[in-house]
Amino acid sequence: MNFLAHLYLVRDDDELMLGGLFGDFVRGLRALRTYPPGVRDGIRLHRFIDRSTDADPGVKALVKSFPRPYRRYAGIVADVAFDHFLARRWPDWSDEPIDAFDARVRDLLAHHDGEPPDRLASFMRYADRRGLFAAYADESEFFRTLDGVGRRLKRSNPLGRVEEIWAEFGPACEETFLELMPRIQRAVNDWRKRKSTITGS
Repeated sequence: MNFLAHLYLVRDDDELMLGGLFGDFVRGLRALRTYPPGVRDGIRLHRFIDRSTDADPGVKALVKSFPRPYRRYAGIVADVAFDHFLARRWPDWSDEPIDAFDARVRDLLAHHDGEPPDRLASFMRYADRRGLFAAYADESEFFRTLDGVGRRLKRSNPLGRVEEIWAEFGPACEETFLELMPRIQRAVNDWRKRKSTITGS
């Protein structure tokens, strides 16, 4: 899952949303302890979502279906593709317009007591320039995002050429996304119920 999906899955809880944004950028217990308990839970939930997605049979089958040399990077393609399909189908999933949701995320960051991780701050500046998260709905932005990820990787990779195979593999990615989201939402809801029972909150 990428940024938009992580945020959507916990859209009713501000601290979990912040943790969902911070999840990829916080490493180690010392760094984790610098955040309020609710944000720490969001970071842990972000990691749970990633593990659940990676272990999902449908996602595993999708990744294995990609041809070489794309298969090694198919997980990255799927993560970004899921945000693309979520943005494109946003009204099917949420009554809150995506522009309003996007503004709410930025307001959360602006009022957060502390600085976001440097790499997240850099991404949000990029997001502002590109019009994300709503722009994820555009296929050209999807390809541009993958190309940007590929350029940041040290190893030579085909992420900038995904458009060449997208007509063949895009429909399977969308089908997997549509089947995955309800399963992951249920898993997130169960995680939150267990957490609530343990903490007594």
